[in-house]
Formats: sequence, C-alpha cells, structure tokens
Amino acid sequence: MRCAKFTFYFDSEEELRVIVKSLFPEIKNKIPKTNIEVTYSGKTLDLKIETSDISSLRAACNSYLRWINTALNVKKTV
Repeated sequence: MRCAKFTFYFDSEEELRVIVKSLFPEIKNKIPKTNIEVTYSGKTLDLKIETSDISSLRAACNSYLRWINTALNVKKTV
C-alpha cells in the first residue's frame, strides 16, 4: 500500500466545517482503488490517502488538494 498524509490548520472551526462539508460528497463516492480517512478536531484536518499503486496515489492527492483549495477560494470569495 502507498500512503500520503496531510495535516491542514485552519483559521477557525467554521472554516474547517465548510471544508469538511464540501469534501463529504467526494469522500462518500470514493475514487477507485483508493481508501480515504478524514479526521478533524478543533481547527485541524487530517487527511490520509491509501492506494495500491503510486499513480493512483498521485491522482488522489491532486484531486483532494484541488478540492480543498477550491473550497477555500470559494469561501473567501463569498
């Protein structure tokens, strides 16, 4: 198994909740060949991505990082 772990620190718990809610549909409808674990507490989000091969890991990392970035950009714009 290939694995990547990310920890994100947000400015507020509200900002964290917005990000988690925006990621929920993606977590619910899994990326093929990928296991995702999301945990959060306070203002911290931990994201763990596991896949069977490196190309799937790269694709999943890119997807989740872009989704988080997009959610943050939308929140700042609104």
